[in-house]
Amino acid sequence: MSDPQLILAARVQAALAAAFGPEYADADPVIRPSQFADFQANVALPLAKRMGRKPRDVAGEIVARLDVADVCEGIEVSGPGFVNLTLKEEWIAAQAQAMHGDERLAVGTTDEPQKVVVEYSSPNVAKEMHVGHLRTTIVGDAIARILEFLGHSVVRDNHLGDWGTPFGMLIEHLLDVGEDSAEARLLETDPNSFYQAARVKFDTDPAFTERARERVVRLQGGDPDTLEHWRKLVELSKEYLHRIYGRLGVSLTDADIRGESFYNDLLATTASELEEKGVAVISDGALCAFPPGFTGREGEPLPVIIRKRDGGYNYSTTDLATIRYRADDLKVDRAIYVVGAAQGLHFQMAFAVARMAGWVPEGMRLEHAQIGNVLGTDGKILRTRAGGTIKLSELIDEGVDRAGHEFEKIEHDEPFDDRARQTIVEAVGVGAVKYADLSVALDSEYVFDFDRMISFKGNTGPYLQYATARIRSIFRKGGVDPANTPGPIAVGTAAERALALRLLGFGGAVALAGETAEPHRLCAYVFELASAFTTFYENCPVLRDDVEPDVRASRLALCSLTLRTLVQGLDLLGVTAPDRM
Repeated sequence: MSDPQLILAARVQAALAAAFGPEYADADPVIRPSQFADFQANVALPLAKRMGRKPRDVAGEIVARLDVADVCEGIEVSGPGFVNLTLKEEWIAAQAQAMHGDERLAVGTTDEPQKVVVEYSSPNVAKEMHVGHLRTTIVGDAIARILEFLGHSVVRDNHLGDWGTPFGMLIEHLLDVGEDSAEARLLETDPNSFYQAARVKFDTDPAFTERARERVVRLQGGDPDTLEHWRKLVELSKEYLHRIYGRLGVSLTDADIRGESFYNDLLATTASELEEKGVAVISDGALCAFPPGFTGREGEPLPVIIRKRDGGYNYSTTDLATIRYRADDLKVDRAIYVVGAAQGLHFQMAFAVARMAGWVPEGMRLEHAQIGNVLGTDGKILRTRAGGTIKLSELIDEGVDRAGHEFEKIEHDEPFDDRARQTIVEAVGVGAVKYADLSVALDSEYVFDFDRMISFKGNTGPYLQYATARIRSIFRKGGVDPANTPGPIAVGTAAERALALRLLGFGGAVALAGETAEPHRLCAYVFELASAFTTFYENCPVLRDDVEPDVRASRLALCSLTLRTLVQGLDLLGVTAPDRM
């Protein structure tokens, strides 16, 4: 472990136990970066209030028992009771050197690995993915990557919308046009057109409507011929998903699909068990559960409808069956649902019902990673000029097109052939769209602004990609292999010290992003690291002739370590870092 914040936290906790007893060993030491030192321990203030003592006296007792002589060169109590901690330069350098020599950048795997299911993306068969799917797909994939890197066993789960009433309509339309026809291939290229054509026939042709309804009955009854046509429909739609996921660099595969159809056989037993346990009761002809604490505007209990009056099931039934499956069959420790914030109440109530039924083992975490809306520059939900939903494929195309225009504005060190240019432009355009999404707190709305996200300035994907390319250019100019930079690392200037100290925070940033399921925390770290490198680059020459050999060796090692850390951080976010730009 090289993260100074974590190391200092452990030392302060030991001092708390020594000063006030073992019951304080797990108290939060409240270690924060400080403008007056490297870090502050702010625990004395809340502790003093609890003890009825003066904060400075409590801080003094902590300092008297604080063993950090090997780490800190300065400790002082300031203000009302802050403990300021200034790290030794040689300690920072040694930790950076150890990080440089570790293939995992001194990020260990967890001592308590968990099995975690991450449900994300979840588009609908025969419908084009739109801008609303962008965040659930990108955020979920980053969460899965981060947790895997930390040593957890991750089950990716694409809860595909592949079942229900519309499939009678879609199957009949598929049979009408022919499974090998050009119209059927729209499911791979333009699924919305296929769906809309089926919908028009359903709304205007009574004979077709009747056939579609009969097909639904056969589908739900398990008719082999109907199921075969349904599978064909799903397979054609998967081709579309492959193309979108491929362009986005998303790690979902067909093996990760557990659509709504997967749980179809579990719905009846789920409803029956809830009724047998008294969790669900018949209300106005429907089977409903009424979890405590959820009421309407007039104070009336809100129901979770398990089985409708007509005997059919709905999303709540499927989600409850899903929880049972994940607990009983997958035996997961944690389930993260990366789904829109609008579904917040639905998940709160579903989780509550599952706990009432005893389906959630003690210690199993059910989390709704709420995804905020994507807004246009007008502050409203992002839509086309005609008011329609923006297709995700069109959004990606425009991002890549704009990246191409920006690419032409950059003064390049060497020429690029068309293939190299297209590879870079694709990586920058897609990376810009993804990073803009990831860098915002996932439950926040954000404005989708191409001008800002494609910029090479500020907290953007292109800025970070350019930072890695710039570091690689240093090694090309110097004729040095980044992997052959043994150092040793020293921190003789303020910019070197600041860069090395920022590098040491990588492990803590990754761990925090994984624990909270919030990739924007890792985004903040990589941006701060790139900014620290920019300051270093402007103030600390690396290849200049007048740079002493040992200083040159140290700075090359710092450049190499920064490059590896940025590339690894971006990879965990699912953003590609081109070698050249």
